[in-house]
Amino acid sequence: MKALHIITGLGVGGAEQQLRLLLRHLPAQCDVVALTNPGPVAEGLTADGVRVTHLGMGGNRDLGVLPRLIEVIRSGRYDLVHTHLYRACLYGRIAARLAGVEAVVATEHSIGETRLEGRPLNAGVRALYLAGERLGRATVAVSPTVAERLRHWGVPEQRIRVIPNGIDASRFRFDEARRKEARAFHGLPENAFVVGGVGRLAPGKRFDLLVQALGLLPLDVRLLLVGGGPEEETLRRTARDLGLAERVVLTGERPYQPDPGDKAPGLVSLLSAMDVLASPSPEESFGLAVVEALAAGLPVLYTSCPAVEDLPPDAAPGARRVTGGAGAYAREVLRLRAAGPGERTVPEVVRRYDIACTARQLMDLYTAAVSGSAPDVSGSTSEVGSS
Repeated sequence: MKALHIITGLGVGGAEQQLRLLLRHLPAQCDVVALTNPGPVAEGLTADGVRVTHLGMGGNRDLGVLPRLIEVIRSGRYDLVHTHLYRACLYGRIAARLAGVEAVVATEHSIGETRLEGRPLNAGVRALYLAGERLGRATVAVSPTVAERLRHWGVPEQRIRVIPNGIDASRFRFDEARRKEARAFHGLPENAFVVGGVGRLAPGKRFDLLVQALGLLPLDVRLLLVGGGPEEETLRRTARDLGLAERVVLTGERPYQPDPGDKAPGLVSLLSAMDVLASPSPEESFGLAVVEALAAGLPVLYTSCPAVEDLPPDAAPGARRVTGGAGAYAREVLRLRAAGPGERTVPEVVRRYDIACTARQLMDLYTAAVSGSAPDVSGSTSEVGSS
């Protein structure tokens, strides 16, 4: 089977990194098109032997990208087109149908209760989304929570398939040597209690709440934020205004593992450097950073994480939901700090989200889409975390 993946961009983000990991496990010939911003993940995919095409799209309304995308699909003679993220899903579905490919699958990575990839979920966005969705054969929800949101929007039940994000858990295993190296690189004392945050530095992630919480915590507590985005300078300014600049480290976007010439630690090493991961975002579609942190044996504080909430409570005993603001997060950090370092044990929830299982479920969906049969949704919710 020959498949084309179309994604809005290939910067260091959850959906982009998930795509690269997935292609390592899919038993299909796959190429990738990035509409804009090829970024570091494009370089990684190329290093993996995946052909990546960048279309140089100028903005959401750059209709000139459509004929270029149609030509890529036609010339590639693909059996199936798989789209990722809102802009790519809209343009990709249209282009695939105009190019004569009827087997079109989309993954919904980032739909929240009130926002879609940062866009307010108004009537216009919803109408455009539903119009494009009808051009595909199936929409993949990365969690039962997302599936319910799609149903609420009006996507027919029979078109929704729950296939969760997956991780390669072994790569996140805690490593004491990496912990020391990462802390030394960023000037974090060995005896500091490090609160970490991972994700795009955008308003919806509420990382400013963690900066505010830091001001309520003892001087040995530090904040390590991994990611890039429009809020980076605002977060730095907030830290300066609160007199916390020396206790906050912002690493910028970091790949899982850096290239040989890149001396800065990657995400895997940075997770080892943390003592707890905090995820204060109120709207998540899955919560990939939380699952990766759990794979590193970290305790986790979160506000929204379907990957944990959609499973039984005993699947992730190290994860605790926090409601409230900076004070609530500060109290939970103090509790963990007082308890001292625990065993870096990996909970059951991590095994349930194995990337190989995700790839198998997706290939089953591909086969059904290419054959023209409807996706099997009879056990879609119960499949989450199956192994």
